[in-house]
Amino acid sequence: MKGPRTAVIAHKRPDAEKLKARKAEIKTTKEKGSKKNSAPKDPDAPKRPPSAFFVFMEEFRKSFKENFPENKSVSAVGKAGGAKWKSMSDSDKAPYAEKASNKKTEYEKAVEAYQKQKLNNNGDNEESEKSTSEIHDDAEHEASS
Repeated sequence: MKGPRTAVIAHKRPDAEKLKARKAEIKTTKEKGSKKNSAPKDPDAPKRPPSAFFVFMEEFRKSFKENFPENKSVSAVGKAGGAKWKSMSDSDKAPYAEKASNKKTEYEKAVEAYQKQKLNNNGDNEESEKSTSEIHDDAEHEASS
């Protein structure tokens, strides 16, 4: 059995300046991490297509609810779907992968159409470069002459 410690441990207090520097450094790293995707998302942009797993889960949820109507847990459905997906062979997953690739091609077409529409809308706004007061001033000038 060990005896009591006889040596006194001296507690050092860190300098206040060092503490402030550490806190400032932590805050800046948090801010940098939160600005990872700082570009605002356009609500009119087409949504990304689901992967093969999510296409599978759409069907699986329906069958799971039919087989287990008393089970209301979302996590149970997700766990059961994930376990079944892992146990499936590649040939079983093929129809879902094909559906997902079809949805991806549709998405790519929609993105192209959206980009063209966005470019057209930006090109048509040449009149908007003038402020409304300048437009009214031009109209008043023409009317007075």
